[in-house]
Amino acid sequence: MSYSGFVVKVKDIKPIEGADKLNTCRVFDSTVVVDKTVNENDLYIYFPTDGQLSKEYCEYNNLVRKKDENGNNIGGFLDPDKRNIKAIKLRGERSDGLVMPLESLDYISKHLKDTLVVGDQITILDGQEICKKYIPRTKVRATGNAPTKRQKRKANEFPLFEEHRDTEQLDYNVDNFKAGELITLTLKMHGTSGRTAFLPSAGKNKIEHFIFKLFPRYRYVTGTRRVVLQQFETDGYYGDNAFRAKYHRLLEGKLKKGETIYYEIVGWVNDTTPIMAQGNNKKVNDKEFTKTYGETTTFSYGCKQGENQIYVYRMTMTTPDGEVIEYPWSLVKRRCEEMGINHVMELDRFIYTTKEDLYERVNKWLDIPDPIGKTHVAEGVVARLEDKPIFTAFKKKGFYFKVLEGLIKDEAIAPDLEESQEGE
Repeated sequence: MSYSGFVVKVKDIKPIEGADKLNTCRVFDSTVVVDKTVNENDLYIYFPTDGQLSKEYCEYNNLVRKKDENGNNIGGFLDPDKRNIKAIKLRGERSDGLVMPLESLDYISKHLKDTLVVGDQITILDGQEICKKYIPRTKVRATGNAPTKRQKRKANEFPLFEEHRDTEQLDYNVDNFKAGELITLTLKMHGTSGRTAFLPSAGKNKIEHFIFKLFPRYRYVTGTRRVVLQQFETDGYYGDNAFRAKYHRLLEGKLKKGETIYYEIVGWVNDTTPIMAQGNNKKVNDKEFTKTYGETTTFSYGCKQGENQIYVYRMTMTTPDGEVIEYPWSLVKRRCEEMGINHVMELDRFIYTTKEDLYERVNKWLDIPDPIGKTHVAEGVVARLEDKPIFTAFKKKGFYFKVLEGLIKDEAIAPDLEESQEGE
């Protein structure tokens, strides 16, 4: 999944009561706290939440925390090692991202700022990395059964078993929506991805490959976001993948030849381990948030401790020659009903008119109790463009979910599985 900074102009600058040196402004659909020098005429670089700035960029712009010999802070506010950008509450205001002047790139070249225009995306300039997606990798998940060595990758028995396409951010892709298009909003859920298919096998060896080419044999296959599972009772990210096995068995005999089903698994791995790391709500620094959700967040989605559930968000049909046909959302729902399984909650369905109407429909589902779990904050919304030949959808997460997600990344044993596989 990509991450970049954006060249932008800010808008809607407003003072913060009691803060002489700070204002708020709007960038895309986010509020950001900035200093008083930021104005609506100049160009700036906006770094969204969940990014990591390069060491060189931070050093030049004095962005990381450091102290002088007397213990006084003489640097910025970023962690010196992580250098990650988080959604935070500052002086009681939401701050979702970081705004920097174009001059912050002068250490690379003082002429760069003259070549950049609104809409440019920044990751690497003149061969130097500026930013990337933040993925903490310093610890191992404490399951008691962590793998001690990387398993040897086997030949691909299922070459037609496609990975799910990444879902990009709504805010940076809103121009993809055209008047008259049918849009479906669905609930975004905080779990681990799974996929199961009934596809022709290429065989596990040369003999099988030759036979199955003449006489195709369909088999069921299950995988994580990136990995095809050869077996379930083996070391994995959660110690083992046994909790996935029941959904493999559940779907056996229910899929049509060529169907692939993509789903989110939510709840618990076992009696002691939640699928997604828990969060300390007190560190969100919002009394009303803690009052609403308690001191700890567990993304249970109504599952009792030790239980889990799946919610389908996509289905495809793959022809024998490898053509992938995307199921429309209406067919996804019908197939789920026929198989007796859940699909992600549909929130709204409408014809696109304007960006303002789209955001009004999306934003009312953000920063509210999750409509399924109710005991934790909703992650966000996925806006799906219907009648497209390939899966086309964009996500938007709620501010308070992003605050909590940043805290979890700082404190959790390991990043979630989705992010640990992005670097593979």
